[in-house]
Amino acid sequence: MIPVTTMVVGKGTVSTKIKGEYHRKKPSRFTEYFRPLVFWNITYQCNLKCLHCYIRAKAQRDPNELTTEEAVKLAREMVDMRIPLVILSGGEPLIRKDFWEIVEPMAKAQFPKLSLSTNGTLITKDVAQKLKDYDFSYVGISIDSIVPQYHDKFRGVPGAFEATLRGIKNSIEVGLDVGIRTTITKYNVNEVPDIVKWSADQGIKRVSFYLLDTIGRGEEIKDWLPTPEQLRWMADKLIELAREYADQLEILVVRGNFMGIYIASKLAKNEEEFKEYLNMLQAQGDCGRKSISIYPNGDVKPCQFIDWTTLGNVRNQSLREILRKDNPELQPFLNIAQYLKGKCGKCPFKEICGGGSRGRAWAITGDPWGEDPLCFIEPEELLKITTYGTAS
Repeated sequence: MIPVTTMVVGKGTVSTKIKGEYHRKKPSRFTEYFRPLVFWNITYQCNLKCLHCYIRAKAQRDPNELTTEEAVKLAREMVDMRIPLVILSGGEPLIRKDFWEIVEPMAKAQFPKLSLSTNGTLITKDVAQKLKDYDFSYVGISIDSIVPQYHDKFRGVPGAFEATLRGIKNSIEVGLDVGIRTTITKYNVNEVPDIVKWSADQGIKRVSFYLLDTIGRGEEIKDWLPTPEQLRWMADKLIELAREYADQLEILVVRGNFMGIYIASKLAKNEEEFKEYLNMLQAQGDCGRKSISIYPNGDVKPCQFIDWTTLGNVRNQSLREILRKDNPELQPFLNIAQYLKGKCGKCPFKEICGGGSRGRAWAITGDPWGEDPLCFIEPEELLKITTYGTAS
């Protein structure tokens, strides 16, 4: 995750409230390798049919999902481990009738802090108030276009945009910090400035731009991937937008760590500042490095965008045991730079970037350790020609 606004202006909105103050001279220490933030996909069930769904969500609940008792036990363990942040996701997490029962042990504890990742369509006024009462730090809601017809097409259900907009308004009205998550494709990348402006007008506090990842159903639309040229334009534009909207919202990029390297090179006024930005980026972590995902059946994944390997299952082991540093399934992600190939393997920034998306690498090159096809930086050239302070 690239905290663009924090890089550009040294402050954030939601992220500062959750993680505390951090910036290039003070990298975040919110998460650790063996006490990571957790994306908890509590169900495969969803009321939408998103074209890019990384977990291949479906209309009916999967019988192999964790039971209420198993989920509550896991919630209590994460409290005991002092996991810093749990993001409840799905499928659509609010579709589980025992959602509040699962949340209860964590809601009463100092840690973890709670966040919700949702399509927003089920956030009624009552649900919004209950999220507030349970002290959710943040609600992230998916909006893939501010053109309703495009959003509805991407989400697979007519009327999804209007239902999601109601969920956003209900959440903001009760005082929840709301952000939107937009999956970037070659078809909507030009909307980026309009999406940021629209979000600021709505009172939204965070905009997270996710570069399309080609796992789950996303593999079926890999021809929708934005081009490297589009992403370079987007990175330049985000620097401008971060400054313009710094007092209203924060901007992040997800699944495109190489964009952080590029932005650092544009912002740094000298070599020392460039290194400070790189240290800040490296502290963010990535799949298996300061973040993990727990799937509905209890499988623990390096993140929700790596579905082909499993670190363990919470039905068979405790989460604490799965996250031991001697877990052989975890090792490649803790030491990912040793495994990267192609352009990523040769890159001097591979320890910071972690190779971008392994899912895109696998879908396009046939090798999960191959290079991310969306990376537009030429590292050696960047080191040679960087003119510090060009982003005025």
